[in-house]
Amino acid sequence: MTDNEKHDFAQEFYFAMRAAVTGRVGRDTRKRIENAKKKVSKPFGAGRDPKTVASGLEDVLNSFGWQNQISQAELFANWAEVVGEVNAASSGPEQLNNGTLTVRCKSTAWATQLKLMQAEILALIQSRFTGLEIEQIKFVGPQAPSWNKGQRSIPGRGPRDTYG
Repeated sequence: MTDNEKHDFAQEFYFAMRAAVTGRVGRDTRKRIENAKKKVSKPFGAGRDPKTVASGLEDVLNSFGWQNQISQAELFANWAEVVGEVNAASSGPEQLNNGTLTVRCKSTAWATQLKLMQAEILALIQSRFTGLEIEQIKFVGPQAPSWNKGQRSIPGRGPRDTYG
C-alpha cells in the first residue's frame, strides 16, 4: 500500500467515523468526497468505450461547426464528377456565399452553355451535398483585364472590346 492510498484510506475512515458519530456530513467534507470520486478513473466505466477514428473525427467536425466547410471543399474537389470532365475543364467553382454558388468559366460561351444546364447541375448538387443548402448557381465569364495602370490614369470607357 502506497503512502497516497494510506492517506486516502485514513481520510475516508475519519470522515466516515465523524459522519457516524455526528449523524451528518459537513459541506467541506461532502465536496472532498465528491472530488475524490471524480478523480478516480475506471477503465471500464460509463463513457469509456473505445471509439473509431471516424466517429471521433465526426464529433470534432460537428463541435467546431466545420461540416459545411468540409462539404464545400468536397464539392470543389469533385467538380468534375458533378458537371462532367469536359465542362469541368472549362469551369470551376469559385465561392459559395448565402446559398449562391459562383462558378467561373473560361469564356462567356461556356458560361452560357452551363446556364442552360443549371437546373440539372443544381438538382445533382442538392442531392449529393445536402448540408450545403445551395439555392442558385451563378455562372460568370472571365474577368476583363484592367486598363487602369500607373498613378495618372484617366477615367473613361477604356478599350471597346468584349472579352470572352
